[in-house]
Amino acid sequence: MFKMNYKYAILLGIVAFSSFQAPAKAGSLLGTANDFGVLGGSTVTNTGPSVIMQSLGVNAGSSATGFSPGIVNGTIFTSDAVAAQAQLDNASAYNYLAKLSPTKELTGVDLGGLTLTPGVYSFSSSAQLTGKLTLDNQGDPNALFVFQIASTLTTASDSSVVTTNGEAPNVFFQIGSSATLGTGTQFMGNILALTSITLTTGVNIECGRALAQNGAVTMDTNKVSSTCYTKPQEVAAEVPEPDSSLGVIGSGMVGLLFAFSKRFRKGW
Repeated sequence: MFKMNYKYAILLGIVAFSSFQAPAKAGSLLGTANDFGVLGGSTVTNTGPSVIMQSLGVNAGSSATGFSPGIVNGTIFTSDAVAAQAQLDNASAYNYLAKLSPTKELTGVDLGGLTLTPGVYSFSSSAQLTGKLTLDNQGDPNALFVFQIASTLTTASDSSVVTTNGEAPNVFFQIGSSATLGTGTQFMGNILALTSITLTTGVNIECGRALAQNGAVTMDTNKVSSTCYTKPQEVAAEVPEPDSSLGVIGSGMVGLLFAFSKRFRKGW
């Protein structure tokens, strides 16, 4: 009877020790908004054969029109608990990005023609992209690029955002007003706009999303895909770190249990 019990006791001690040592988990920066390719505040409207590779959501509005001819490979959520939670997480991510300390001020500088390394880039007013913006992630598949834009983001026709020296990084455009992507723009990254997002004819977003908090997302023959080769950028979850003293206690428990087990085998 004793021999059977001490085996269970040892197992219990090991489990306890493991739980004490488990680190606090991190959570996706976008939370449940990570599951959405397009998220609108008032409405989402579409013209033409657009394709959204993930889910589509609207909250607090309830209108998503133009699907079909548009295709949503995920689920459409309008004015329900799922969309509401996604918007809460969208707002949390927006606020988190807005509070990051800038690496460099780029107000008045056109993003076109620039090659940037990972960092936080700030615009005290609007931002413009004319031509190609190159993001050099320096071989780091988890490289983080954040663009803090106080008012609007506008791209000229046929502009692009591309990466070099590795796989597509985590790219976030935190926009204080609205974003308008010009015809044929080939964009990369997550657009988090406080108001609205307009994707004109032929705009494609790769490895990113169009997330508007309060206004509309307007689409016209676009493709929005979050497919990329990196994990979503993570931030520390708001949970307490394990107490190191508990780990010591757990370790001691395991040691004592193994010591007792030897005595039990010898008949104590």
